[in-house]
Amino acid sequence: MSFIKRRDPLSFAESYFKCDMDVEGDLAALLALREQFNRLHIDWRVKTAGLLNALTMRFSKPLSVPHWQHSHFSTSKTVYRHTRSENRASVQFHYDVSNAFYGLWLDPAMVYSCAYFSSPTQDLASAQTAKLDLICRKLQLQPGDQFLDIGCGWGALVIYAARHYGVTARGVTLSQKQYDYAQAQIKSAGLEARVTVHLQDYRDIAGQALFNKIASVGMCEHVGIKNIPVYLQTVRRLLTSNGLFLNHGISSDTEGWPDNLGHTFVNRYVFPDGQLDTLSNLQRQMALAQFEVLDVESMRAHYVLTLRHWIKQLAQQHASALHYVNEATFRIWLAYMTASRLSFENGNLGLYQTLLCPRGASPLPQPLTRRHMLTPHARQPPNLVF
Repeated sequence: MSFIKRRDPLSFAESYFKCDMDVEGDLAALLALREQFNRLHIDWRVKTAGLLNALTMRFSKPLSVPHWQHSHFSTSKTVYRHTRSENRASVQFHYDVSNAFYGLWLDPAMVYSCAYFSSPTQDLASAQTAKLDLICRKLQLQPGDQFLDIGCGWGALVIYAARHYGVTARGVTLSQKQYDYAQAQIKSAGLEARVTVHLQDYRDIAGQALFNKIASVGMCEHVGIKNIPVYLQTVRRLLTSNGLFLNHGISSDTEGWPDNLGHTFVNRYVFPDGQLDTLSNLQRQMALAQFEVLDVESMRAHYVLTLRHWIKQLAQQHASALHYVNEATFRIWLAYMTASRLSFENGNLGLYQTLLCPRGASPLPQPLTRRHMLTPHARQPPNLVF
């Protein structure tokens, strides 16, 4: 009941994470009321009664959760400048929890981004395979292409692109656990000659015009709004004059990153460096970086379906998850994904795949129609499992 004593509206959520309180019934229904908690004013008599009750409970029985269970969110630090060291620490804070933990609720290929569904009843694994193939088709990947995946996660896209489209692929990540996993998957697939993954900040990739195809999937959310120009200028430097760049990222319905309950929750417990902006602001920065927008696709409905799968699988794997993380971390991820699902459902969050090329590219590296984006690759298996 510590949240009664504090003015911080997120103390209510922290009480749930620490198991000082529990939720019976529908967690999503409770989180749908989250903005009301920020405006909640509890009468002093209710606070006093709650405090006395909490003290009585504290002295009558020991705490149900030991101190070490609080460690995950107590080590989170707010990112202010999005320096290399801050971004590395933030990525490791989120992604280096445990590969086995993520494996309990992600698809077999460990794709931690929005899937692409042909129907609401499609299974997650085939929908994630469809998303990987969609990216490859939009980029018109073909043998001989030099392909870069910025923020490559556990390596699913670079492996898929090399295996099914014959490219030479390079991925970069700041997560040690993702790097180790990707290296093992590349070796297992026998693709060491054509696929490499580096533990590296995207800003530190040396050279110019090294890649004719670049993708960034779920990575620009970590960049920081003030660093978006640097991010786009770096991509432009690495891309050939007739190349293609696909940016897959979440957008917000509000400009900048205002101080509100939801944003504070994300930065304190989940992504210390996370910042979102509107699609229009991001596209303005793309234009300033001398990019031309070729295609934009909204995937908000797909992320709702993706999150439903993740939430269901995580909840079903509760007991198994506690072999790899503590109860507090499990509850943080469950609450975070549930709140995210609600935000995508109500339109507070969006997701867009934006395809770009350098301004003035000639000939324009884009067919006259979108037919190539709509037809699945002939060699695509029905369900890719690594």
